[in-house]
Amino acid sequence: MVSTVANMAIDCANAYQLALFWSEVTGQPVDPEDGPGDAETGVTLPNGITLYFNQVPEPKTTKNRLHLCLRPDTSRDAEVERLLALGASLVSDHRRPDGWGWVVLADPEGNEFCILLAEAERAALPPVSA
Repeated sequence: MVSTVANMAIDCANAYQLALFWSEVTGQPVDPEDGPGDAETGVTLPNGITLYFNQVPEPKTTKNRLHLCLRPDTSRDAEVERLLALGASLVSDHRRPDGWGWVVLADPEGNEFCILLAEAERAALPPVSA
């Protein structure tokens, strides 16, 4: 027996607004049945997993224990700039001089996520040195 991941639940203060941000991040639409003021809103990804935004009364207080790692189809650095322009904020920068590394951003409600290297970037870099 196994379990299949159906959705990633993300607690937030404004479900629809945060879903709009993640819709822009992923290029996938907000569920057409959801609208402003809804306490639950979804964005379904091409792999079938839904980012499920659930409005809760309490604010985020600490670092996420689970987060999304995104691999862009352009480049890591271009995607970081695009997401910052959409309203993300920089949490920490782990880019290395040899080209490897990642960037930790936060969505408008402070939920952390990582931007990894694109597959083409990874293929073009030499193996990671110890």
